Amino acid sequence: MKTRITDMFGIQHPIIQGGMHYVGFAEMAAAVSNAGGLGIITALTQKTPEDLANEIAKCRDMTDKPFGVNITFLPSLTPPDYPAIVQKVIEGGVKVVETAGRNPAQVMPFLKDAGIKVIHKCTSVRHSLKAQDIGCDAVSVDGFECGGHPGEDDIPNMILLPRAADELDIPFVSSGGQADGRSLVASLAMGAEGMNMGTRFIATKEAPVHENVKQAIVAASELDTRLVMRPLRNTERVLTNPAVERLLEKEKALGADLKFEHIVEEVAGVYPKIMMDGDMDAGAWSCGMVAGLIHDIPTCQELIDRIMSEANEIIHARLKGFATA
Repeated sequence: MKTRITDMFGIQHPIIQGGMHYVGFAEMAAAVSNAGGLGIITALTQKTPEDLANEIAKCRDMTDKPFGVNITFLPSLTPPDYPAIVQKVIEGGVKVVETAGRNPAQVMPFLKDAGIKVIHKCTSVRHSLKAQDIGCDAVSVDGFECGGHPGEDDIPNMILLPRAADELDIPFVSSGGQADGRSLVASLAMGAEGMNMGTRFIATKEAPVHENVKQAIVAASELDTRLVMRPLRNTERVLTNPAVERLLEKEKALGADLKFEHIVEEVAGVYPKIMMDGDMDAGAWSCGMVAGLIHDIPTCQELIDRIMSEANEIIHARLKGFATA
């Protein structure tokens, strides 16, 4: 399947593995890229820019296909060394960067001068248009269904994707609720040129996370996520567990007086405990509503092959049948 996204990134299939904290290691990115998609290493999971350089080199040893690096720009009093991170990405010969969080304008000149294609994650049309204006080559349009941070507008993809298609000139992919061939065909029908999957890729054999995490996703339904930190306007969709329910009780009790320090135990530094150690009650971790569509743990190759087979069957059989009826 050829789209503007496959042409732009030099990949076989229009499927991207989004950057995920303590998931986007070299093993994950290489498995997705080797299967014909675009794998992504998560820069901020690495402790130092030098560690990121080593992870990029490791990934390059594991695949000869294109892969990217996610750089998320976070509000912080002590921000990561973003100039050094960007420099390691450039030195590593990476040709695709997925940016997220705050506006990436500060690093765009350096990435563009290095010939790197930039795809920015956006939760609204207005942010997508801003990304286009500052020179991003593509955007990932994240609907309200997505795991992680869905923004504050609460617009699901059935509305957000067509709106993006109405407004954007650059290509975009869908993100949030994407799991299978139906997701891909629906995204294409609404104007996207591919799809970005996060939660679905965690439940794969190559995902470098504890087996407990994968089994939790398979066991979950579409009703098992919660929105936390909404009073702080830093909304995050997470899989429910006792820590999350305790967090929500704090939010309800404190109301407008809620501060980050009140919930730090449930949200700060929990990812290694969950993703590496498999302590599923350690705190809040990002997971999309798409968990309700995930019922197995295939290899990345099996997953992507199945998605493309389903998509082709839908396009050439089911939809063609309607068109000729």
